Amino acid sequence: MENFIVSARKYRPATFETVVGQQHITGTLKNAIRNNQLAQAFLFCGPRGVGKTTCARILAKTINCSNPGADMEACASCDNCLSFQNGHSFNIHELDAASNNSVEDIRSLIEQVRIPPQSGKFKIYIIDEVHMLSQSAFNAFLKTLEEPPAYAIFILATTEKHKILPTILSRCQIFDFNRIQVEDISGHLAKIAGRESIAYEPDGLHIIAQKADGGLRDALSMFDQIASYSGKNITYKAVIDNLNILDYDYFFKLTDNLTAGRVSETLLLFDEVLNNGFDGNNFINGLASHFRNLLVGKDPATLRLLEVSNNIRQKYMEQARQTELSFLLTALNLANQCDLNYKSSKNQRLQVELALIKMCHIRNVVHLAQHPSSALQPATDAAQDKKKTELSAVNQAPAAPYKEPAATAAPVAQEPPAIPHMPAPRDEPPRQAPAEPASPQGSIRIGLPVKDQVIPSLIPSLTDLERVANGEEDGPKKVTGDARQPFTYETLLELWNKYAERLKADGKINVFTLMTTNAPVLKTPEHIVVLTENKIQEHLLQDESVELLNYLRNGLQNFGIEISHEQTERKQVKRLYTNTEKYAYLAAKNPKLEEMRRRFNLDVIP
Repeated sequence: MENFIVSARKYRPATFETVVGQQHITGTLKNAIRNNQLAQAFLFCGPRGVGKTTCARILAKTINCSNPGADMEACASCDNCLSFQNGHSFNIHELDAASNNSVEDIRSLIEQVRIPPQSGKFKIYIIDEVHMLSQSAFNAFLKTLEEPPAYAIFILATTEKHKILPTILSRCQIFDFNRIQVEDISGHLAKIAGRESIAYEPDGLHIIAQKADGGLRDALSMFDQIASYSGKNITYKAVIDNLNILDYDYFFKLTDNLTAGRVSETLLLFDEVLNNGFDGNNFINGLASHFRNLLVGKDPATLRLLEVSNNIRQKYMEQARQTELSFLLTALNLANQCDLNYKSSKNQRLQVELALIKMCHIRNVVHLAQHPSSALQPATDAAQDKKKTELSAVNQAPAAPYKEPAATAAPVAQEPPAIPHMPAPRDEPPRQAPAEPASPQGSIRIGLPVKDQVIPSLIPSLTDLERVANGEEDGPKKVTGDARQPFTYETLLELWNKYAERLKADGKINVFTLMTTNAPVLKTPEHIVVLTENKIQEHLLQDESVELLNYLRNGLQNFGIEISHEQTERKQVKRLYTNTEKYAYLAAKNPKLEEMRRRFNLDVIP
């Protein structure tokens, strides 16, 4: 029986032309050979399996070739090329720095450099995994690397460039190898399958290329494995079974269930995924990648970012047309939150199931935003009567209109009523202002009027999703973009304090302290200014601005409310003076006091 040679060795590129996906490297090297501008040291760095050592060997063979072609490729027929192919070349030396990383190994290499080549122009030294050299070995190698003999060329290869000393990097021409594109890997696998008479499906080769993550050697290893597993018939089903990959069909089917709000089918499908041996974290990451692909597939300009086969690309485009943008963005947010909390959760399966249930209710939340008057489920008669009574009471109580200050009278600052956790500032500016106020200098707008915005474009918040998922679907009535009900400052303070208490219950103590330290200032009937003392408070307010604006607009029935912040100077806090400081102050005003103290031999108690 013949010895089997793996495809990664059997089809290793022998010329620059056959190197896959590194045209920017091979083109530069061929031009350097053509122009006779070869550096004394090269550094090839990049991920594993992208062709660093292969390009180093091809460069070494081409440099010593006696009859290179017009395209600067080795002839593969001269004595130097044949000796290299047979492994008997005395001009090309390879050193594995992973196992030969001591000072003695480098000194032995330096001794060999002193011997000129017996045949050919150059002696080439290829040092693989050069980052494994010790500190002393690097230092011993510095001088030789900087000023080698004219016939010596060093080619260093590494996967971890950051571990190499800067003094070594400065002496080399650095070539960064890229990860090989999925299309290039799948095309190369198709060529090998044709040479080996292996039947294949393009979708199967595409999955192998994606799983390889830019490494051609990994792709070839998986190719050999699946070819043996499937009896030289590489199908899509054989690839996903052998590599333990979640099928695309799971995610397409799951997205249909999520958009239709079918909670039971969603949970059963997730249970089937777990029973097939897949991890919940991999599942939620795969679902997030699926949503990302759907988002990319919505715009023809971004279709090239879909690294999938043509058949799968058509499925993505079809499902992207049927899925709303608001659903995809909210679902991506939920999947990301689930991924962040997965490892720290004690019940990891429940973490994923909760995220899936919330995704099922995304469309319901969007429907509530579009039709605030309609409830998803009819409330009980008692709840409806209570709501009607509250609405009638609100409608009958007239709101105090906003009054402009008189031109002749000075504005009087009215103190708001005492409310718990909301002390009124002593130096509070007047709350009335001219009808057309200018934005305070240095303030950052965190809320803008959204009267002309389209409600369906709003993205549901996680709070709304939790409320709907918990069955609290008769939440506060949503206001539309045309609602502009007037409100009083006392009503604003009452809602302000309620929201602050809710923040305190949720553990957001920093924002609670900010909101309860300074009372909001009503500059105009719809412009609220929050006083802050530093940048940290500004960032806290900005992070909470969306939820705060939604709460105030819904509670005050006014969609024109704006919120901005204005930085104020920190108040000077009076401190207690010591007895020594008090005595020094009095003695400075009355010098005879010090004379009296010395005459009577008195001491100042500290």
